[in-house]
Amino acid sequence: MQKIIPDWPVANNIVAFTSTRLGGVSTAPWDSFNLGISCGDTARAVKCNRSLLVASLPAEPYWLDQVHGSAVVKAARTPKIPVADASWSDQEATVCAVLTADCLPVLLCTANGSHFAAVHCGWRSLAAGVLENTIAAMGVAPEELLTWFGPAISAKNYEVGEQLYSAFVDITPSDNTTFTATRKGHWQADLIQLARLRLQRLGVNKFYGGRWCTYADERFYSYRRDGVSGRMVSLVYRK
Repeated sequence: MQKIIPDWPVANNIVAFTSTRLGGVSTAPWDSFNLGISCGDTARAVKCNRSLLVASLPAEPYWLDQVHGSAVVKAARTPKIPVADASWSDQEATVCAVLTADCLPVLLCTANGSHFAAVHCGWRSLAAGVLENTIAAMGVAPEELLTWFGPAISAKNYEVGEQLYSAFVDITPSDNTTFTATRKGHWQADLIQLARLRLQRLGVNKFYGGRWCTYADERFYSYRRDGVSGRMVSLVYRK
């Protein structure tokens, strides 16, 4: 398993990374380290890949039933996978995780490692307030948080229509700076900048990562590029 490791200056007791598509057992078109159970891959391959992942962790990741919404949960062992697009914790050996393939994974952490979170930021969850809800749930001062943006589709490869544009600009007109018009009724959308602006309005001011385009870099899964695609994990925990 290959990893993209955050460059944020958090406490030594925090571990975080995003997986790539390399180093697993899934066959094409999910080759090879697919961790998503609902994208057409065989259950056996996903189970094997997840076992390889868990072998490097203190516990099974706290998986979510992601629905592009704004629900946030505190990570805790329950018999049922919660419907949510973010989880947070203040406990050791609790692994917060989100799956993505073009959507933006956002990892949050206090500099001392006391609180941490993983957030799935597709455009719908961003517009619905998943970042705002996560910070409110964590209960820490926004200025104490460090943010890491993992691999996601870049603006130049993410052309969108009126629905997405209006979901942001009709509510917050200044968000229009994150869109570049390409043709009538279409724009290139910058997911990372949209997330950054929302966090800045909350008082978060320390940002890292955001250098990897899932569409352009074949180390990553990209639903928009490939149509049929596996999923990568972004996770964070305290040792």
